[in-house]
Amino acid sequence: MFAAPASIVPAARPPSPATSGLHLMADLHGCQGDLRLMHDADFLQNFCQASVQAAELTAVGCLFHLFGAQGGVTGVVVLAESHLCIHTWPEAAYVTLDVYVCNYSSDNRHKAEQLFHTLQQAFAARDARLHRVERR
Repeated sequence: MFAAPASIVPAARPPSPATSGLHLMADLHGCQGDLRLMHDADFLQNFCQASVQAAELTAVGCLFHLFGAQGGVTGVVVLAESHLCIHTWPEAAYVTLDVYVCNYSSDNRHKAEQLFHTLQQAFAARDARLHRVERR
């Protein structure tokens, strides 16, 4: 196992509000929303990008990949504020959702919550297991 020399390990610092962030995650079971969100990489990408824009976050790049004709989709939208990641398993009506924003230049928590809520509602899950982590 590699261990960094003590001389290059940064000293522990108190958290700075400028480096804090909000990480929202969900396991969405029994998804009953528009099936194109589960199977169609282009449709899901367009929906995610429109949702990012509506939340007033800044997309700087994205990649969405379809796993075969009836497979799921994995996608990421890289944000100036951090990222949105999504993975779909249509055969199990299951989605994982991950929205993380940092607060470097402003408090982006409400924007992350708006984006997360929009995406969560679109999948119309019967059972949503939500996780919220305040990063410091």
